[in-house]
Amino acid sequence: MNIVRTAGRIAVTSRSFSKNPVLREELLHLYSDVTFNDAGASLEGADLLSFLQGHEKAIVALERIDADLVSRLPELQVISKYGVGLDNIDADALARHGKRLGWRGGVNKRSVAELALSFMIALLHHVPQAAAEIRSGMWRQIQGRQLTDKVVGIIGCGHVGKDLVTLLKPFNCRVMAYDIVDQSDFYREHGVEAAGLDALLACSDVVTLHVPFDPGTANLLSRARLSQMRPGAVLINTARGGIVDEVALKIALIEGNLSAAAFDVFASEPPADQELLSLSNFMVTPHIGGSAIEAVLAMGRSAIAGLEENSIPLKA
Repeated sequence: MNIVRTAGRIAVTSRSFSKNPVLREELLHLYSDVTFNDAGASLEGADLLSFLQGHEKAIVALERIDADLVSRLPELQVISKYGVGLDNIDADALARHGKRLGWRGGVNKRSVAELALSFMIALLHHVPQAAAEIRSGMWRQIQGRQLTDKVVGIIGCGHVGKDLVTLLKPFNCRVMAYDIVDQSDFYREHGVEAAGLDALLACSDVVTLHVPFDPGTANLLSRARLSQMRPGAVLINTARGGIVDEVALKIALIEGNLSAAAFDVFASEPPADQELLSLSNFMVTPHIGGSAIEAVLAMGRSAIAGLEENSIPLKA
């Protein structure tokens, strides 16, 4: 293989990209001057600014790229996203300063969709509660429910939501979907029922979130909306923290208005509400939806490509 070394200093703020030997090697085949986050530091504020200074291009993950930071980095011309969510990047600020954004949606969709599917099965079969009881010395068979033939409500039918629809096919579920974007062609092709948010919440045995975090989705599932969910329903969030009122969620789980919930993401990470985390009907993972080996490579290669294949983002 011919090695092409491209000019320009590259910064990689992402810890997981920096420690991945395959992605490191592939990036260094293209660029000779790369600064990796080898210290494994969680970069923010002045530390993030210092790390990025003197570089023309950067691969970032969850680090916050805000207007103040962008204004202080005149030499930085390209931000390429390792991952799919853009809620941590001020696209308007990039556009104002003429900087380019490398990004491609859906590169980790299968990994996230599989995790959501595994949560559905685990919650309906009471896996978290059963595991906790065994560890405490109790042995009893808890009666659960099958996913087959249940009503699944998908909030947000973009890349991940669509992939989840295909994974649900063998389970013969009635699938309802709510999205602010017209997805009617996809719905017709795959037998999905378009629904308003209130109707979806009222009808679904399983509600799963697949929307970005933005002003329109912040606290989307408030206490009032959570109370609209049907008795015995389960709630899954593998999208972004801040979409669900976590205090209201805790109350709903304690009072039994929700049968169970599984969250991979939180408004603040790591989450600090130990009362919520200790509930036996609450299943938690540390933001691993896109952390499958295959997804990491796909996201990393997309980010590498985005250093050259990019554009000035449209202002919101």
